[in-house]
Amino acid sequence: MSPRLEAMKASLQDSLGDRVEVIPGICGELTLELGREDLLEVCLQLRDDFGFEMLVDLCGVDYLSYGQAEWKTEAATASGFSRGVNRQLGLQSDQQASQRRFAVVYHLLSLSRNMRLRLRTFATEHEPPMIDSVIDIWPSANWFEREAFDLFGILFVGHPDLRRLLTDYGFIGHPFRKDFPLIGHVEVRYDPEKGRVVYQPVSIESRTLVARVIREDAGPGAEQEGADGG
Repeated sequence: MSPRLEAMKASLQDSLGDRVEVIPGICGELTLELGREDLLEVCLQLRDDFGFEMLVDLCGVDYLSYGQAEWKTEAATASGFSRGVNRQLGLQSDQQASQRRFAVVYHLLSLSRNMRLRLRTFATEHEPPMIDSVIDIWPSANWFEREAFDLFGILFVGHPDLRRLLTDYGFIGHPFRKDFPLIGHVEVRYDPEKGRVVYQPVSIESRTLVARVIREDAGPGAEQEGADGG
């Protein structure tokens, strides 16, 4: 981290105290985590006292199964068959996973200081997850929050017009959630009798494809065995 960011980090910690926690990161960037109950107060202070007058981006994150499967961690490689991590490492309890599943990440920019800051906070653990809207602090949050609502199902309390933004009006579910099926829930087709587009349950069958591997030193039947999955 650059000396300027180190100085900013120290200043933020002195001013905000135990309301924020510095998150170790890469790429020399500064990231703070805070509780959702302190979100509006801290954001207002960052804008007025530290010059972060612009919200560049806001996005949702679903940490379901974090540390497992294909999440890249210190125990996983970047490619090949070893992408999966050890399921015994960093495994959270069901209660911890539900409390820290949906996060909202804010990317802030100070034009006067030419500095960037990232904030992360977690939504409520119940369904639907909820968090306060920052639209009164940064008006640019309007469509960003609508996008996070559409894709992750996060409700932003105080947003004046929280509607879907990217998916269709009849879309069911939130497609960026980790437990959302890749084939979706419904599909659309044109009904010539009704003269309009209609929705119906998805007709594609879910299946897992396994790549076929052929080796010269394999015995008889090895090719067929490797092709069973696909």
